[in-house]
Amino acid sequence: MFDRRLITNFNWAYLLLVLMICLIGIANMYSATSSWTAAVLPVHLKQFYWVGIGLAIVAIVCLFDYRHLEYFSVPLYGCNLLLLGMVLAFGKTIMGATRWIGLAGLNVQPSEIMKIVIIIALARYFSEKANLRGFSLGELVLPGLILGVPALLIMKQPDLGTALLVLCIGGTMALFAGVRRSAIIFLGMSGVAAVCGGWFLLHDYQKKRILTFLNPEQDPLGAGYHIIQSKIAVGSGGFNGLGFMKGTQSQLSFLPERHTDFAFSVFAEEWGLTGCLLLLAFYCLIVLWGLHIALRSNDRFGMYLAIGVCAMLFWHIVVNLGMVIGLLPVVGVPLPLFSYGGTSMVTTMTGIGLLLNVGMRRFMF
Repeated sequence: MFDRRLITNFNWAYLLLVLMICLIGIANMYSATSSWTAAVLPVHLKQFYWVGIGLAIVAIVCLFDYRHLEYFSVPLYGCNLLLLGMVLAFGKTIMGATRWIGLAGLNVQPSEIMKIVIIIALARYFSEKANLRGFSLGELVLPGLILGVPALLIMKQPDLGTALLVLCIGGTMALFAGVRRSAIIFLGMSGVAAVCGGWFLLHDYQKKRILTFLNPEQDPLGAGYHIIQSKIAVGSGGFNGLGFMKGTQSQLSFLPERHTDFAFSVFAEEWGLTGCLLLLAFYCLIVLWGLHIALRSNDRFGMYLAIGVCAMLFWHIVVNLGMVIGLLPVVGVPLPLFSYGGTSMVTTMTGIGLLLNVGMRRFMF
């Protein structure tokens, strides 16, 4: 029998906030691509359809009890690990990266799916092995392997940005679960050593991105072009912006990837500091509200599930915004709900659905 309390406790305001960001992103996309004369469906309309698909995914995710995911976490993890292996074996190569495989006529990117799967897998581990004293180094070996194996497979594609995001999501969940001070010190020292030694394992284009981040002016027409044009766009917006569809960097096509990775640069140029602060307030509210859902959850698995989704949203926002204003290297991470991308929208909406699922079942035991 259907429990009417599920509808009563559904967080409609949270979903409305998510849709507001999506609609702002579609309007921004319309401005960024208004000069394009392609015969295919316009980008902003494609994004509108992806938002509709995302809403359908939210509805599907909310229909079943999220606690069932705890029992399916191992098969989900194993299947997605197999998909990552298939990508390396016979995946599709687009623009020098092998990140997609063809399934049922669709190009599927398993690395994006892994963000959700890793949240479910780690939520089960930390909920079952809860330790009030904090996890020791030995107890972190298994979650480290759960996290490290897919991260290495994703780096081999190569997709350094997604691999780092997966590691950040898992690390954030571990810190919320509690880690002993000795383990934090050891892992911190190991991380510094890995960063120093990892330089020699990076591809040439990845090294160039880091060097360009440190000094973009050394190659203003090549590797440094993206970040220089992005900072010009953000800076030219001033306090109130130049106005809708009046940005020079985007309308005159100086800004590359202005509908995907650098969509925020277009928005900053047209709406200025005022618009940026409003958009950032929406994102802050989404993450903080998600943490509130986690705190009100009536079981550990739901709490860690919600924390993992909040971590996914948080790190996507931080990395993208840091990238477009020159504080972080360009790693090709879209701004969730705002940048164009079907895979990104599906992944983000799945996470939003899990958050709403946890919130609407907080009264069930």
